[in-house]
Amino acid sequence: MKILKFLPLLVLLPFFGCSSSDDEPTPTHTEIMYFPNNTDNNWETKSIASLGWNQSAVQPLKDFLAEKHSKSFMILVNGRIVMEEYFNGHNATTTWQWNSAGKTLVSTTTGIAGQEGLLNINTKVSQYLGNSWSSEPLEKENLITPRHLLTMTSGLNDESNLVIKPNLTYLADAGSRWSYSNVFQLLTQVVSKASNQDFETYFNTKLKNKIGMDGFWNFGTIFTIYHSNTRSMARFGLLFLNKGKWKNEQIINENYVNEAINTSQNINPSYGYLWWLNGKSKYMVPGGQTVYQGALVPNAPSDMYAAMGAEDQRIYIIPSKNMVIVRMGDASDPQNPNFALSGFDAALWDKINALVK
Repeated sequence: MKILKFLPLLVLLPFFGCSSSDDEPTPTHTEIMYFPNNTDNNWETKSIASLGWNQSAVQPLKDFLAEKHSKSFMILVNGRIVMEEYFNGHNATTTWQWNSAGKTLVSTTTGIAGQEGLLNINTKVSQYLGNSWSSEPLEKENLITPRHLLTMTSGLNDESNLVIKPNLTYLADAGSRWSYSNVFQLLTQVVSKASNQDFETYFNTKLKNKIGMDGFWNFGTIFTIYHSNTRSMARFGLLFLNKGKWKNEQIINENYVNEAINTSQNINPSYGYLWWLNGKSKYMVPGGQTVYQGALVPNAPSDMYAAMGAEDQRIYIIPSKNMVIVRMGDASDPQNPNFALSGFDAALWDKINALVK
């Protein structure tokens, strides 16, 4: 993996909207949250004019997205589509890869298995995979729990992206080192063993089908990647905006959602359970051990959290605005297809802020 370098980012004008005097931000407006049907392509919309947004900023945003090799872009407010744009021959039914943004699907499926009593994220991984699933000494292997895999703190050697036993060697005690790596993939094996079925079957039954997503998993030799259309990505974002509830069904319990989207360890406070978190005091990035001071994306709302994948696949969720934003496409900078955070985030939020202020 490459070590990412970041230039200081300017903090832009505050995002639109007001905050209430109590602890909860005031929603953008008071309309009832909308959920699309699971059985057809109908989806309610909301006009930019009705929100009082800056119409003149729409075209610059679309031009920027096209210039940066985007395939699709969506904004939801209270579940309704405000913008849905496709570029370069992509359309509403075309599938595209989530890359590492799909880690959040693995995290969620793990949480569902936990709430069903099939696994406990705080017990050792070997309870599900058996002893000697790694090449660590047994006493070190036994320190590793599913929670360490969810938080990128397993302590396993991260030199290779290929998750096979010979590469799973000891580097540090579990919980003592944060490092972004492919080791999270072991969670799919944990869920499979715990549920006594293959991971994709369990995922489809417990998550995908319940919220009307399309798509499929590609379990490659090195990478485990989900593919879907853009609206399916937006559906998943909407599920999390609503703290794991879809219409009248709590798909994933709210306690787990809150754990997943809050600081999961104090080494990298900007990381939850495979989710990236904005508004924290410092952050780390894939490919290195450098700690950067400040927020992940300083010009985005501080309560934003995100699924981030290579080549700038994104789901941004902003609870204070009841908003979900999705971007899919090729890398914004083809010479630097970052694994997660990139300079694209700040540049895109510059355009979004101009629209919604």
